[in-house]
Amino acid sequence: MSKPPIVPETTPSGIAVDPRTLERVIPESRRPDGSVRKQLKVRPGFTPQEDIRRFRGTRQAQMDANSLPKGHIIGWAPPPQTAVPPASKAGLTKAQKKNEKRKEKRKEKRDETKVKDNWEDDDDGEAGSASSPPPAEKATSGEHTPENPNWAAASATQKDAEDAEAEGLADKLEKLEVR
Repeated sequence: MSKPPIVPETTPSGIAVDPRTLERVIPESRRPDGSVRKQLKVRPGFTPQEDIRRFRGTRQAQMDANSLPKGHIIGWAPPPQTAVPPASKAGLTKAQKKNEKRKEKRKEKRDETKVKDNWEDDDDGEAGSASSPPPAEKATSGEHTPENPNWAAASATQKDAEDAEAEGLADKLEKLEVR
C-alpha cells in the first residue's frame, strides 16, 4: 500500500486524510485573531452535505458527456483548414471560365517575375549607365515618363495599371470571402 501525499488534497468541505494516521480529519486552521483551531477527526463513513455529488443517471451522465461546449452555436462548423479544390469546369458559366483562365495567367505571370536581390545595385547601375539615352532622345520618344509626360501614351498605361490594381484587389477579396 502506498503512502498518502505529504500535502493532502481536501474535499469541498475541507476534509483531508492525515498522512501520519491515515484517518479522515479536518486539519487545524488559524482564526482571524491568531489563535489555532484544533484538528477534528471525522467519523468513518460520514460524508458531509457539501461533498455529496448530485445524482446523475446513466442517460443524464451520457448526455452531459456528449453536450456541446458552452457558447457553441448549433449548425456552425469552423471553416476547413485545407485548401478547397476548384469546382469542376462543367458547372461554370462562360464568364467564370474566362475569369479562371485570367487567374491562371496572372499566377503564371507572377511566377515569371523575379525578385531583385539587391535594389541598391539596380538603382546605381541605371543612374550611371552609359547606355541610357540622352535627355533629347527621351523627349522625342512617345513614351510616358515622369520626366517627359506624354498623356496620350499614358492613358493606356494608366488603364493597364488600374486593371492590374483591380485584379489584385479582387484576389484579396476572394481570399477574405467566407464560404
